[in-house]
Amino acid sequence: MTPFDDIRDYVGVPRATSLRLSPDGSRLVCVVQALNPDGRSYGTALWEVPLDGRRPHRLTRSVKGEAGAEFTASGDVLFGSRRPDPTVRDADEEVPALWLLPATAGEARQVASRPGGVTGFATGGRTVVFTSDVLPGDEATEAERRGRRKDAGISAILHEDHLVRYWDHDLGPGETRLFAGTLGDDERLSQVRDLTPQPGKALTSHASYDVTPDGATVVTTWGVPLPHGELRFELVAIETADGGARRVLAAGDGLDFGGPVKVSPDGRLVACVRGVHGAADRVPESALWIVDLATGEGRPAGGGLWPVDVAWAPDSRSLFVAADHLGRRPIFRVPADGSAPVRLTSDDAAYLSLGAGPDGSVYALRSAVDAAPAPVRVTADGRVERLASPVPAPEPPGTLTEVTATADDGTAIRAWLVLPEGASAENPAPFLLWVHGGPLASWNDWSWRWNPWIMARNGYAVLLPDPCLSTGYGPEMIRRGWADWGPRTYADLMAVTDAALELPEVDASRTAMMGGSFGGYMANWIAGHTDRFKAIVTHAALWNLGQFAGTTDGPMFWQREFGEPGGEAYDRLSPHAFLDRISTPMLVVHGDKDYRVPIGEGLRLWWDLRRSGVESKFLYFPDENHWVLKPGNVVVWYETVLAFLAQHVLGREWKRPESLS
Repeated sequence: MTPFDDIRDYVGVPRATSLRLSPDGSRLVCVVQALNPDGRSYGTALWEVPLDGRRPHRLTRSVKGEAGAEFTASGDVLFGSRRPDPTVRDADEEVPALWLLPATAGEARQVASRPGGVTGFATGGRTVVFTSDVLPGDEATEAERRGRRKDAGISAILHEDHLVRYWDHDLGPGETRLFAGTLGDDERLSQVRDLTPQPGKALTSHASYDVTPDGATVVTTWGVPLPHGELRFELVAIETADGGARRVLAAGDGLDFGGPVKVSPDGRLVACVRGVHGAADRVPESALWIVDLATGEGRPAGGGLWPVDVAWAPDSRSLFVAADHLGRRPIFRVPADGSAPVRLTSDDAAYLSLGAGPDGSVYALRSAVDAAPAPVRVTADGRVERLASPVPAPEPPGTLTEVTATADDGTAIRAWLVLPEGASAENPAPFLLWVHGGPLASWNDWSWRWNPWIMARNGYAVLLPDPCLSTGYGPEMIRRGWADWGPRTYADLMAVTDAALELPEVDASRTAMMGGSFGGYMANWIAGHTDRFKAIVTHAALWNLGQFAGTTDGPMFWQREFGEPGGEAYDRLSPHAFLDRISTPMLVVHGDKDYRVPIGEGLRLWWDLRRSGVESKFLYFPDENHWVLKPGNVVVWYETVLAFLAQHVLGREWKRPESLS
């Protein structure tokens, strides 16, 4: 038996989500997500991963769970938690606060709290910088005003610029601010000061920040609203003393400076990611950018890599960068002077949560399409050494191989192919094409949300292709599909599907297709352009591009590619325009808290299918966002998808999942 035999066992597998290495390289802490005792939700805890081969041990244990982990200069561990403070009477247990676990011994203690909670933090020297949601107005009365709103049942928010929602939560009425405090010898935070008293929504959307080693400066991304609903992100430096003086380090028209933001160990340089806005005739770019903290002078680094995670080497002369590359995410050593990067790892893995050790090694979470994340040490010469992991390593029920094909324009298209145990020419497996989201993304990593091995355990061969718009193949691969989503991507997908179906281990007569987000868009597009599949599952999918473009949480990003609403591209590329061609049975899946692809897309698609007589079902999650995350709902998702596929691909009678009864 494996966790893939029963979805209920699968959702109960603990997962390593991030790593943090102490500044001196002597301690490694892993954040582990696991089922709470109620079995209905997940919680997180901090685990120590010894570097000498001993067994990992748990550092924290609270019902509310912990969020994140950062080391102070002295080796203490900071973390966020909603756990009750035993020193405060009637403390609000729903508001996250900042806690400190001493490096020596002793209980964790709360070091900072705010009425709006602590939502993130970073350290430098004795300085701790954290973010919190703050209501405009008198700080002394904030808690009282929050209480009045709650007691009066007021949820209304008055907006005066465009950003209204982000991912799965509403923005406002508060604003995200940066605070700084000094950590004393008594391990308590004092002299807490507001560094950004009137930020508006500058720090609201995925702000990334870091603190200089001396604690004097915090470097952060900063959102700037522009006319006509546009937005750009700058990089700014804010002094943690002197009233929080702020200066712009990097900015430019048509440019975004985003995370991860990392200050070099010597405090002179800042690494970030510079993005070039896309336009109808220009693909977006994402590149590592190095900024001189004193002068603001910037330069590119990484030679065209699409960076995902970054860590400075201790000498501040180079960085370790995890970047998408040909269906993998290797680690590269990138010189800060802009010279050519050198690939450090050579395996088929994907790396995240990088931390550079003093001996030239890199600590990271290593995963792959067929391997769940686990901590490793990568030596200076590229050898990968596995560390004792605080989580189990599920054994995939099948094998992983690659498929390549040539698209109609001559471009090479590659994909991972998951084959179930026992698949052979004598016993070919039914086929499932699974398209990734993004669209700027790649199938190169383990996924707990959408795991192909569950499908393999149920007998399916699963194709995970990287068509046009996939990252890690250079700008030309993106350019091929930019502003031409449906037609170009469809051609790539059909080419690699044809190649997979030629394999003797795959049954070309029993086929299905599924995808989420952009993959859901392609599911809808494919439904309107071929009847070769016996079933299609479309999750969190774009259906009517014109409707989507004005209701998503960041419409300016899509307008850059497709032009102003009502333009030709929306009509040409919208799947709903091909409704009359759809005959394939479809399972529509959508969450009501999805603000990236709002629920209106799913509702409109469901209505259009019903009124057109297309055989279909609608799996609706009132309390989920773009993803399905609650353990019980994950069970429902997989059981419903598998039942739908069994009916239409395997020819079995429809059986309503027990989890829905």
